[in-house]
Amino acid sequence: MRLFIGLDVPWQIRRNLELLLKHLQTKAEIAWSPLDNLHVTTKFVGEWPEDRIEQLKQALTLVPRPGALNIAIRGIGWFPNPHQPRVLYAGIQGPPALATLSADTESACESLGIAAERRDYRPHLTLARVRNPKPLFELKRAIAELPDDSFGAFESMEFHLYKTELRPQGSLYTKLASYPLIP
Repeated sequence: MRLFIGLDVPWQIRRNLELLLKHLQTKAEIAWSPLDNLHVTTKFVGEWPEDRIEQLKQALTLVPRPGALNIAIRGIGWFPNPHQPRVLYAGIQGPPALATLSADTESACESLGIAAERRDYRPHLTLARVRNPKPLFELKRAIAELPDDSFGAFESMEFHLYKTELRPQGSLYTKLASYPLIP
């Protein structure tokens, strides 16, 4: 099964982003993310044997609890860069404890043999993927003309282990376990 660890994005934030996406989706034919799939990933696990899921769940119970995390969704950008974009994202502004949570979930997973991420942790919400090079002038102009790039803030009280099911109509995410952030 395909797994990742992350934080939920509350419906109020998803509603704000829905307004943004309705405005932007007409500007480019790219693979837009379903709003229900928006989450803040702390660790991508990848393929994991179903018969070892309890082992992973147990390891995650040992992740230190940093307390509630205040997170703001602000800014729009491109990975790896605006000249060769592969991902359109909304930025995440969080406390240092968010990066610590990511490092701690990374360590818990690494103890089970899950490969460590080589890139620095850059929290974001994936809004769309650019699968093939396409002209994105209209989309980039619409983003530059936005009156505001702040989409709200929330307090996260728990993190989750999710399963991903890849389907032709888009990925389906299911929570397998939840872990409080408050000690």
